[in-house]
Amino acid sequence: MLMAITNATDQNFVNETNSGLVLADFWAPWCGPCKMIAPVLEELDSEMGDKVKIVKVDVDENQETAGKYGVMSIPTLVVLKDGEVVDKVIGFQPKEALAELLNKHA
Repeated sequence: MLMAITNATDQNFVNETNSGLVLADFWAPWCGPCKMIAPVLEELDSEMGDKVKIVKVDVDENQETAGKYGVMSIPTLVVLKDGEVVDKVIGFQPKEALAELLNKHA
């Protein structure tokens, strides 16, 4: 079953990320590299499907969550397992690198 990429907010981030493997993409609409990584995340989502859940967090609208995870520059991709941060990468990443990162924790 395919999981769609969800948009998380300050209000629901904990609920969206508290179980399983989650890739949280901290981004903003004005960020160029964020736009470049969006199709990469779509591909990852369709390929990894039920192994990982991908959530996007608009840092402009959800500053509390961005602050809590120490997001200073975007895109920042945070890997959570059962709600705990297990990895974090900053900047555009090719799909292979992200898949490897996620498989390491799957």
